[in-house]
Amino acid sequence: MRKKCRYLLFLILVGLLLADMAAAARLKDIAHIKGVRSNQLVGYGLVVGLAGTGDDTKKGKFASEAMANMLDKFGISVDAATIDLDNAAAVMLTAELPPFSRNGSRLDVLVSSIGDAKSLQGGTLMLTPLRGPDGRVYAMAQGAVSVGGFSLGGGGGGQQTKNHSTVGRIANGAMIEREPPSTLFVDGKIVLTLNMPDFMTVSRIAKAINETFEQKIALPVDSGTIEVTPPSQEKEVLIPFLAVVENLQVTPDTRARVVIDERTGTVVVGRNVMLDAVAVAHGDLSIQISAMPIVSQPPPFSQGTTVVGSEKQVEVVEEPGKLVVMPRGVNIDVLVKALNSIGVSPRDLIAIFQAIKASGALHAELEII
Repeated sequence: MRKKCRYLLFLILVGLLLADMAAAARLKDIAHIKGVRSNQLVGYGLVVGLAGTGDDTKKGKFASEAMANMLDKFGISVDAATIDLDNAAAVMLTAELPPFSRNGSRLDVLVSSIGDAKSLQGGTLMLTPLRGPDGRVYAMAQGAVSVGGFSLGGGGGGQQTKNHSTVGRIANGAMIEREPPSTLFVDGKIVLTLNMPDFMTVSRIAKAINETFEQKIALPVDSGTIEVTPPSQEKEVLIPFLAVVENLQVTPDTRARVVIDERTGTVVVGRNVMLDAVAVAHGDLSIQISAMPIVSQPPPFSQGTTVVGSEKQVEVVEEPGKLVVMPRGVNIDVLVKALNSIGVSPRDLIAIFQAIKASGALHAELEII
């Protein structure tokens, strides 16, 4: 027992020292423990109490069927075909169940209309079960729906809308009824999985863990997996051990990449992007088309009419191009300064990067989204 207490004290001291270190990223931000994950929940329910902004039951039977089923549970038998109400709306519920959640804990619930309801403002969600992928009920949701918007219209056709009034949220609106399955160990080991697999990052993580605990307990398996053998599986030692491991400072390594969004003209360049010797020329071509009025007057005594026409003039002006030469091994800072010096726009950057990549001078992945 005394040995465990000494080891626990050692882990806490190491954790305090690591907390003061300034580094690129914590291990918890670039990797996660296999088996420790959140789970998605979904449900189908009914929102009532709407001020005439619910589903049109003449077009769809979502709300009427749900209402008939709900009333049947209270011993009231109603034919769904006879229900005509516009103060209720059928909705889908989604929630995220965190790992190690316990019975009685609360979750936020997202409520989304699936019919033709105009707004969920002022509505109340009736008691609805939330199920996991395995079909089991893990939580029960109920409460007032908070909508961050509105949709108001008048009889003359005018309408004012702000945000999405058919999507709302219930803060702490679901109570956990079943604890999700979670496991820390795989064959007696803790498996760390990288969010973005990379062999260099895996090697650095394993080295940091082994050097911290002064023993070889971390073994890289592949570019995205590390197996860690904890000193003990007992909670009084395991929990501080994991706290130290997930707060280790590691510098992740990433591929050189240029991401281009053609829809918005956004260009994002990674820090590892390098160029070979290349020359970039950029010039503006301006085309202006104008029309000059021309009056055609008929000869005297010809009984003709005056006609007004137009003569189009085309003027092409090409600005003198600027040639920027970048030497071999240029990094992103020099590249950005050079491109800014010739006054390129985001649209021009897209064309320039594509041309540099085609020439073979860009040593990076060019991803167009």
